[in-house]
Amino acid sequence: MTDRFQFGKNWQDFITKNFSEERLESSKQHILRFLKMQDLDGLTFMDVGCGSGLHSLAALRAGARSVVAFDYDPNSVEAAKYLRDHVGISENWSIERGDALDRPYMESLEPADIVYSWGVLHHTGDMWNAVRNAAIPVKPGGLFYIALYSANVQVNPPPEFWLDVKQRYVKSGRLRRFMMVLWYIWRFEMHYNVLLFPRVLYRIANHRSGRGMNYFTDIRDWIGGWPMEFARDEDVI
Repeated sequence: MTDRFQFGKNWQDFITKNFSEERLESSKQHILRFLKMQDLDGLTFMDVGCGSGLHSLAALRAGARSVVAFDYDPNSVEAAKYLRDHVGISENWSIERGDALDRPYMESLEPADIVYSWGVLHHTGDMWNAVRNAAIPVKPGGLFYIALYSANVQVNPPPEFWLDVKQRYVKSGRLRRFMMVLWYIWRFEMHYNVLLFPRVLYRIANHRSGRGMNYFTDIRDWIGGWPMEFARDEDVI
């Protein structure tokens, strides 16, 4: 697919400019809270679509015995390797290029206790095959932890609006993309009200407390994240 958002470059920009122990701790706590676990001691962890590598490192800091991370985007692979080198971890964390749509590849992976894929599988261009394949390396009794965009949530504008925005973004030049980010903030963060600008500043300063992410990185990922599919809750279940 030629018109595809450069997820990897976005994550490279994020991790080289924004990594901190505070962000790492936020990411670790987010994973543990969702799993309702105190730690991941002794468990194996697979990061499908590892992006910046932050969540892989968070799993290791939470006690995971080993992490296997892969991503379709070569720049994401390089971002994760940069992080691994930056923190000086050389063991128990493998990073490689891989594709969740490649079933033989997924079948070749060593089964893991936790297979994790946050906000990835709906960007593959073939979401349901990606979901099925990503479930293959889950150990019997293991956990399959994925995040998809729900079509059941009543949003305004509707999903069709956002799919159009994403396609426009990936076809635009750098200046227009920058203007689209400003448009998003003005319309959806400030609601055309300049008096809400302090709230935007607050969100920028505190965005890391969620999953350790960056405000502008997440906006670019949202408005530019093409390909993209929404999933009905009942279909996922």
